[in-house]
Amino acid sequence: MTDHLKFYIDGAWVDPVAPRVLDVINPATEQPIARISLGGADDVDRAVTAARRAFTSFSRTTRQERIELLEAILAEYVRRQDEMAQAITAEMGAPAALARKAQAFMGAAHLSTSIEVLKGYDFADEPRGSTLISREPIGVCAFITPWNWPSNQIGCKVAPALAVGCTMVLKPSEVAPLSGLLWAEIIDAAGVPAGVFNMINGDGPGVGAALSAHPGVDMVSFTGSTRAGVEVAKNAAPTIKRVHQELGGKSANIILDDADIAAAVSSGVARIMNNSGQSCNAPTRMLVPRHRMGEAQAAAKAAAESLTVGDPNGDFALGPVVSDVQWNKIQTLIAKGVEEGATLVTGGVGRPEGLEVGYFVKPTIFADVAPDATIAREEIFGPVLSIIPYDSEDEAIHIANDTVYGLAAYVQSADIDRARNVARQLRAGQVIINSAGPDLMAPFGGYKQSGNGREWGDHAFAEFLEVKATLGYA
Repeated sequence: MTDHLKFYIDGAWVDPVAPRVLDVINPATEQPIARISLGGADDVDRAVTAARRAFTSFSRTTRQERIELLEAILAEYVRRQDEMAQAITAEMGAPAALARKAQAFMGAAHLSTSIEVLKGYDFADEPRGSTLISREPIGVCAFITPWNWPSNQIGCKVAPALAVGCTMVLKPSEVAPLSGLLWAEIIDAAGVPAGVFNMINGDGPGVGAALSAHPGVDMVSFTGSTRAGVEVAKNAAPTIKRVHQELGGKSANIILDDADIAAAVSSGVARIMNNSGQSCNAPTRMLVPRHRMGEAQAAAKAAAESLTVGDPNGDFALGPVVSDVQWNKIQTLIAKGVEEGATLVTGGVGRPEGLEVGYFVKPTIFADVAPDATIAREEIFGPVLSIIPYDSEDEAIHIANDTVYGLAAYVQSADIDRARNVARQLRAGQVIINSAGPDLMAPFGGYKQSGNGREWGDHAFAEFLEVKATLGYA
């Protein structure tokens, strides 16, 4: 049990204005492992004031100065990367191998990518006749980040914002705050000027709402549920600040009739079960030709039942989900799937056999799921897959697009031209063909209620820049 009761504001670790303490729970043991302070509006005001003061000088730094600063942060991050992985495993239950190879790795990857983009990014003024078009950092940014990929989501906001000359206040998830605290320690050790980066722990009502509404914040970037994203947008509206959001998803995975069903289904199951299903772009709706449902069901059952669940510090494929709240939500939706008549292929309600403590969930597969079933409409955010039959390619595309979400979509086919044609018709911010791996330069973000704006690579830079026209310049 460790105490982390201070906030990082204006280059120093400071006490909260009005102390309130929250236990951080290890989801594998259900026991507290740390205590943090929960901030409030007064703490937000201190942090925003520091960021505004720092913006005056930091916004005018040179490209080379910011490259060197990011390189110093990256070096310190890499030095503490194993520590970051251990913190993520402890706070949100990612298996140690996943935490090391993906979760913690992504923080370093976003720093590296931003450095490379910054080296060649065109900030140059653009003359158009007598008018000059220029791009400038937007100002003070508020970052509200989630618990499911904590270092990834901090990195993909902080790195490009620093790269273009913005200052910021970070509120990491109070459920998984240890990685955010490490980011603050890394930023401090790297010599980032006072006030450029600030961090306050707290919950949504106490800190998130205050950050979103603060008149000194020029932009708020939020990653989390669509429900919470609506509140962020409402709070931001009176001050007309820019709002960037990466929200929920219910991504469709269309397996076309010419695909290798066993291989396609197995890869789809692996993607949904990764991180115990706690990824906003997980392919949670698998669409298969009706006449091949039996093959798909058998392949999905074999893939799910090959996965081991247990202590995230052990040699298991799946750890727990993050909290009792999340566990109970998943159990309710699994029960709803059974109640509404879907075929339970494997898994189901309750903990896996032999696991009496911890927020562990059985890898669960439903087949013959109706497109309008609750488990086919709502984001479950757990290791639960719905297999939906279709009768034609056009019907598959219709079902895939018939959702309020539009973060990601997947297509699998032996015919690349056919897969490309289907991909063009899918209303999603990112479409993955034939299990392609991640691309750090590919824009990440959603259509519809999955959000607005884009993260990752050079597209992230544009989110943190304002465009200015100076008429009569020439």
